[in-house]
Amino acid sequence: MKKSALKWLTTVPVAVALAFSLAACGGTTDATSSGEPTDALAGSDQVSLDKYTTADVTALDKIKVDELGLIVPGTITVGTLSDAPPNIFIDKDGKFTGYDNELLRAMGEKLGLKVEFKSTDFSALLSQVQNKQFDVGSSSISTTDKRRETVGFTNGYDFGYMAVVAKTDSAVKGFANLSASTRIAVVQGTVQDDYVTNTLKLEPVRFSDYNTAYANLKNGQVDAWVAPSQQATGQVKDGDGTVIAESVVNTQNFTAYAVNSENKALIDALNSALDAVITDGTWAKLTKEWYPTRETPADWTPGSKAAKIS
Repeated sequence: MKKSALKWLTTVPVAVALAFSLAACGGTTDATSSGEPTDALAGSDQVSLDKYTTADVTALDKIKVDELGLIVPGTITVGTLSDAPPNIFIDKDGKFTGYDNELLRAMGEKLGLKVEFKSTDFSALLSQVQNKQFDVGSSSISTTDKRRETVGFTNGYDFGYMAVVAKTDSAVKGFANLSASTRIAVVQGTVQDDYVTNTLKLEPVRFSDYNTAYANLKNGQVDAWVAPSQQATGQVKDGDGTVIAESVVNTQNFTAYAVNSENKALIDALNSALDAVITDGTWAKLTKEWYPTRETPADWTPGSKAAKIS
């Protein structure tokens, strides 16, 4: 799952003071405002509980790309993050890359469309997609029911793990050790924010990005970081004095690309392109490239229910 992960990262910015982080990341998000417990680690049976995955998709040659309502005709304008390897990040050459973004590029090719990425914060991404500042949001987005009240989603292309990251000498060895006395870092508006706030009923320390959350763990301003396992793997490096204490699979809500909820034509087009890259082997190739040691859960498959992994 690392694929030379240590080489992906530029120098982590100097950790900001805890008080500044709290002020900068204040405000209401879909995670903290819902008030409804969402046990992101409960898992699920995709076959019986998934009511969103489409049974099939429109044939690619039936997609009318000039009717997709794109901000820039011929181009999918994508909001993404710059600091969350191996999924979404900017490499040393200034290119937006990562598993999610490379998969979306391949899907764009199937549709004959250019894909242009722009950086944003996760806490703003879904509203920016719904307000048509971006055509698509790419950020390993877990497709919770609460988020579906804000935006539309494609079929799933990935599942996720949630992790607890702590200092190597910490008493925090996993989710069971998180308590009201633990200073827990999360990125604002994420499923991890929702899990800590609404399921564990704890008040986390919210940050706007993954680099800052991790930097504050390293310098001791927080005791633990609840993170997507993919991003935790991309951040934790030998010599940092930190460890991924526990990683748990989450298949309750697959990850997908966010699209304006009223733009069904674009959702349908992306679903068609996703099935195309699954059936021609591109999905499997990229998954192996970016996650060489990871196994897909037996009860989860990407794309529509008709897609066949090649």
